Amino acid sequence: MKIFRAIQDIPSSLGPVVATIGNFDGVHCGHRWVIEQVNSRARALGLPSLALTFDPHPVRVLRPEAPHVLITPLEPKLQQLASTGLDATVVLPFTPQLSRLTAEAFTREILADALRVREVHEGENFRFGYGATVDIHGLEDLGQRFGFTTHAYAPFVLRGGPVSSSRIRRLIAEGRVAQARALLGRPFAVQSSPAPGRGFGTRYTVPTINLAPYPELLPANGVYVTMLRVGEGAAAKAFQGVTNVGNRPTFGADSFTVETHLLNFQEIELTESTPLELTFLLHLRAEQRWPSPEALRAQILRDVSKANRFFKLAATCAPTVLGTQPGR
Repeated sequence: MKIFRAIQDIPSSLGPVVATIGNFDGVHCGHRWVIEQVNSRARALGLPSLALTFDPHPVRVLRPEAPHVLITPLEPKLQQLASTGLDATVVLPFTPQLSRLTAEAFTREILADALRVREVHEGENFRFGYGATVDIHGLEDLGQRFGFTTHAYAPFVLRGGPVSSSRIRRLIAEGRVAQARALLGRPFAVQSSPAPGRGFGTRYTVPTINLAPYPELLPANGVYVTMLRVGEGAAAKAFQGVTNVGNRPTFGADSFTVETHLLNFQEIELTESTPLELTFLLHLRAEQRWPSPEALRAQILRDVSKANRFFKLAATCAPTVLGTQPGR
């Protein structure tokens, strides 16, 4: 997939295109359904398929005082978009100036002139332009003026409701990672690096790894069955794990950590810049204070036993549950 990070980077040879526009946070099943239609129509017309997205998320520009954490920051989002089979993605810098473009100006300058769109595919709740005042019907009208057709889709419904980024974000924030997996079409994962100041050497021999401070969405405080991928490419190693998200209340500490105990540990190369991908598979229990370190250790053994049973069952009955690669 080709990636263009500014309108001026788009070569004139790219268009015309079949496109979809959105934030695509999570690149969930609903997004993927629309992108499938974009790819199908692009193949039928012999044109490239393209997604137009924004960075930063518009909420962070329009309402900077409102905290807004992402399911998928930009680079993981681009990995997921690439896995859909799109030919190209344009990452449009979302600035105050862009936010003030009218729907007509956005359509003329970006969709018609820069991208030369032939078709635009969107959910029926799509809104755009200054103040988000123009809906899907307004896009259809503008398309007639600027030479493209608009295809609108009803919300993709799964597990009793429409699939949306806000619904998935809420499930993850509540710790319901198994339910979020169904809507994402893959397990929820975060990409980070090891926490600094851990005294890394050329060989790492302690079977726990803490994530560096992570500014985006994390599950609710608690204990989870996880997979941790260490490194990247052919040299990457994947470990089954039990991860605690929280403040370690048993030890009286008030410092937030995401600490993973590796079940099938082996010595590894690890530095503070080693890429990590932590995939959340199952919520085991809420965070709680134990009366003593001994009681905590006993509970950890019970957590590990449950995790081992989970991995054994998953390997036998549902091996795709353990997938951590983009698109799986």
